[in-house]
Amino acid sequence: MCRPSATFAVWSSAWLNGAAASDDVLDALLAWGEAHDVVAADAAAAEAFGLPLAFNRAATPVQLLVALRSQGAKSLHLVLPVPGDVRGLGGGGPFTEAALRSGDALVLPDLGFGVVPEPIAEGLVRWTVYSLPSPTPPEHLALGEAEHGLTDAIRASAGALQALDVASDRPGVRAELSAHLRSRPDVDWPAGTPGRALRVLQRAEEIAAILAVASSDDPGGALSASASTLRAQALRPLSDAVRAARCAAVNEAVRVFGEQTAREG
Repeated sequence: MCRPSATFAVWSSAWLNGAAASDDVLDALLAWGEAHDVVAADAAAAEAFGLPLAFNRAATPVQLLVALRSQGAKSLHLVLPVPGDVRGLGGGGPFTEAALRSGDALVLPDLGFGVVPEPIAEGLVRWTVYSLPSPTPPEHLALGEAEHGLTDAIRASAGALQALDVASDRPGVRAELSAHLRSRPDVDWPAGTPGRALRVLQRAEEIAAILAVASSDDPGGALSASASTLRAQALRPLSDAVRAARCAAVNEAVRVFGEQTAREG
């Protein structure tokens, strides 16, 4: 499913650029947890953002928003890392470790910091700000390129699964897909979010639900361990394409909000 960092990136960018209120950002985060708090992972992040260090009394998301504005944040890049693909994280260290653990992070390349959300208790999400050892702007992937990559990956994965005889129908598959889609948090997006970005996000969510069903313990025909491994290999390009599409869509929305303000200025 789309991740907390995606929600925060788009809504905070809308707020930073005058297209949303701070309460709108906080309301949007409720899709991911009833409560959110913010801490710094190191002294540099604590000083720059005016945040308490971890294991002290946490700050609120409002304080993070205010710090982003006071620091002059211009871009928040969504990164969805997985083992073997840590592009955009700016090197190793605590931030990379936390981002991989969460699979969800924001990079602030103009400020040299990163933010990772992690659920730490029922209904509570903690956002931790890290200093980046070697901040570099994440690779830009155009939304159109990501959309085409998603289409190509669908075709390639479908052919591979058919060749492996693991793409056959199984009873109740439509019900499973519907259940996965219903289980997603009900995420809203601010007015002004580009329509194409929303369409790509929606398509990525639908394909992610298909991936979840195809990767379940009893996929059609994949009964042996070797077949299960081959199935996972066949689905990996599609999973990678979904991650790329989500990042491209969110980062495009962030860019559009920033450009709207630049034009008005």
